[in-house]
Amino acid sequence: MSLIKSISGIRGTIGGRAGDGLSPLDIVKFASAYATFIRRTMDASKSNVIVVGRDARLSGRMVLNTVVGTLTGMGFDVVNIGLATTPTTELAVTWENAAGGIIITASHNPRQWNALKLLNSRGEFLTDAEGKEVLRIAEAEDFDYADVDHLGREQKNYTYLRRHIDHVLSLELVDVDAIRKADFTVAVDAVNSIGGVAIPQLLQRLGVKKVVKHFCDPTGNFGHTPEPIPENLTQISDYMKQGKADVAFVVDPDVDRLAIIMENGEFFVEEYTLVAVADYVLQHTPGATVSNLSSSRALRDVTEKYGQKYTAAAAGEVNASLLDTSAEIGEDGITLTKGMSASRVDTDALFEQVRRAFLERDYADITAEIVTAVAELLRSGLELLLRLTHRLGRFVHELREVLHLFSKLSCAAVFACISYIYSNCHK
Repeated sequence: MSLIKSISGIRGTIGGRAGDGLSPLDIVKFASAYATFIRRTMDASKSNVIVVGRDARLSGRMVLNTVVGTLTGMGFDVVNIGLATTPTTELAVTWENAAGGIIITASHNPRQWNALKLLNSRGEFLTDAEGKEVLRIAEAEDFDYADVDHLGREQKNYTYLRRHIDHVLSLELVDVDAIRKADFTVAVDAVNSIGGVAIPQLLQRLGVKKVVKHFCDPTGNFGHTPEPIPENLTQISDYMKQGKADVAFVVDPDVDRLAIIMENGEFFVEEYTLVAVADYVLQHTPGATVSNLSSSRALRDVTEKYGQKYTAAAAGEVNASLLDTSAEIGEDGITLTKGMSASRVDTDALFEQVRRAFLERDYADITAEIVTAVAELLRSGLELLLRLTHRLGRFVHELREVLHLFSKLSCAAVFACISYIYSNCHK
């Protein structure tokens, strides 16, 4: 059994003893902590509503029922949108003017996993500080439940997937006529989750008449390992090599990750997807762009081609939500809007701080947060290095830069860890 608590939520394997896996007791504890955090930080006069949606995992209904019961027990009204993609739930929070939202999904993790992803009133993931406060409340069990006269109520509203598709079709840059006239044949692999409903419906509304479905029955019995990477998608890749479709779209269980397979069975890699979309959008809608540190420099290049500003954020959904400059194109499951920007990590300054602490034996400023920041940078650098090495032929021009960054981060991580351990041992 596994239970992982982080600033973005709680995830674990279903079953086992409380505290060892994602048991009903753990779900109640963390849903209660989240509700307490929302109550204390939100203006109660503005909204008493929390939106809850889920993917099609086998444990999804059990987790959803537990979450809804807990939130109503805390005095919140719940809008239960049922089976929904992660972006749909994020939008539903804003459309309901809700105080927050909970997405029940373990994303691309295997079928035995599930998780609670926590949103604020803007439909964004909680910040680092907010996530830590939820964890603190949960650890202290610092919450009180509503009395019988102030219990919340559940409202079921299963229209949000349709509303989401309506919203997509209303975007000026979506050319429905061009798509319809192209007469595409499109294959879809949705790993037997909510994408098996959402993607075919979207394609049909876009005028695609020939949709070939692979694993599109939302039973939660995943047809293959759900992470949409090449080694897990050999079946649909082989299908595409037969020339039976123009393109294939593959999504993970909550539809916040997309893989595109071309007509020859080769992958149109993730960096290319973001860059291609950015190139199209920036032609018509000028604005800044944001992506995480594990992405290639191609997005920066295309952004600067249009005279716009590019910003790199630390990898992860939470960091993609920490935004204070204008951005039109974003990554990590968040569609960024004007008035927001990504926090930038100054790797040189961070490296210099831990290097000086180590060499001068002055460890007073080395904190757990610094160690965590360096470890995250190291993880991002390693992830990018592995991606680029895998596609060496296409990204040779970037490899030298990545290796330089990775070596610097490796040294910084060693210095930081040694310094932190040393300082704690000599207090």
